[in-house]
Amino acid sequence: MTGHLEERGNGSSQWEFILLGVSDQPRLEMLLFMVFLVLYILNLLGNLAIIVVLWLEPILHTPMYFFLSNLSFLDLCYTASTIPQMLVNFRSTHKSISWAGCVAQFYVFLSLGCTECLLLAVMAYDRYVAICQPLRYTIIMSRRLCLQMAATIWLSGFGNSMLQVILTMRLPGCGRNRVDHFF
Repeated sequence: MTGHLEERGNGSSQWEFILLGVSDQPRLEMLLFMVFLVLYILNLLGNLAIIVVLWLEPILHTPMYFFLSNLSFLDLCYTASTIPQMLVNFRSTHKSISWAGCVAQFYVFLSLGCTECLLLAVMAYDRYVAICQPLRYTIIMSRRLCLQMAATIWLSGFGNSMLQVILTMRLPGCGRNRVDHFF
């Protein structure tokens, strides 16, 4: 998208999206705000508790729990990529997101989703090795291999999504900036 920032009659521009959601029902917005706020706080506290316990307890420093702590961190990031903006929009009169903000949110959300799929596959492989090769498990699933696998899935998730976002952003826009969505 190239060109200048074009103002429209209603004060919005082609470089921002107006998020409609349930803006015509303010009581429902307040209820949804409270529900999502409570769930978001519980999510943050639960995942942080898992990470702290797994980090502090030496007996849990095994591959399975290493990947579980990665999954908890991933879940923290995943919800933080959308829920705060959604909460702001529930309480705001001007419910919008800039084009750049939308692209950034899309990239982070897609990257974390891709990374989660890869992480779940690695966790399945870990359990496969633990069940099918119990005597060789500690040799196969060494700390070095676990770190390499974690780094690979994080880099792959973000790299793959970068390509998808670039290709998506090259598509022509339809000109409609009102979106029936929450985030």
